Amino acid sequence: MKKLLMTAGISALLATTAMAETIGVSVARFDDNGLTIMRNGMTEHADGLAGVDLIMEDAQDDVARQLDQINNFIATGVDAIIVNAVDTNATAAMSQAAASAGVPLVYVNRQPVNMDTLPEGQAFVASNEVESGTLAAFRMCQDLRAQGKSGGAKAYMLMGQLSNQAAVQRSKDFHDVIGMDMCNFIELIDEQTAEWSRDKAQDLMTNWISSGEPFDAVFGNNDEMAIGAIQAMKASGISMDDVVVGGVDATPDALVAMQAGEMDVTVFQDLAGQGAGSIDTALKLAQGEDVNKTVFIPFKLVTPENVSEFLN
Repeated sequence: MKKLLMTAGISALLATTAMAETIGVSVARFDDNGLTIMRNGMTEHADGLAGVDLIMEDAQDDVARQLDQINNFIATGVDAIIVNAVDTNATAAMSQAAASAGVPLVYVNRQPVNMDTLPEGQAFVASNEVESGTLAAFRMCQDLRAQGKSGGAKAYMLMGQLSNQAAVQRSKDFHDVIGMDMCNFIELIDEQTAEWSRDKAQDLMTNWISSGEPFDAVFGNNDEMAIGAIQAMKASGISMDDVVVGGVDATPDALVAMQAGEMDVTVFQDLAGQGAGSIDTALKLAQGEDVNKTVFIPFKLVTPENVSEFLN
């Protein structure tokens, strides 16, 4: 009996050792609220897995720094790499570096430009950005109609970094929706990048307000920019009852703003789920398993009617 127990114990130990994996993670920037949720999702998920260690680095929005981090991960012998790209147009070099070294690589949250030609052992975990901007923009259109503005409404759009696929797609989504017969009463006055930043969005919105052009809606490619716009409007004495404001991500701050009657629409992007999903995908690749090139985590529309479902 003792021999059997000892054998079982040794087998369990060997299995645990075999599962030990080190994953290098390069995140575009640590000072982004949405990406912080994603990072926390990674950490919490990894903490619950035996033998999984994360080496997490802040790329500080610097493409060269991020590529250096990937090369350093390769040099230190990590089992897999996860990348939240600073610039989605610069991912081909990252893929090539990892593929040449035979290290599995997973892109998370931001779609790489070389998505259609990803080498073997590489994958993308995120949410389908066609859904994000479309869900938000269509609900904003419905809200404007409900306010009796179907005869004509004007809007501004705050875009993320233009080097980022999500910003490009979410902006296209908005254009596509206001091009529909049901929503073509919405005129886009101006669209500019605020680089995902609350502060930059506040400054840009302040400039738009100072022009004196009347407007009815503001769409931010993310919640941070939508909140920055709200702050600018409140500082200018604009009633939030008179403007439809939409964003994407359903961050905690956005949900609070929605409860306060300041934000009308956001879209829940399961950032923690993306983070956890990227860990699982990286582990499967490191263990030689086949995975889908694309793993999508669904978006969900968040409005004042269902906001309570998304509060902790």
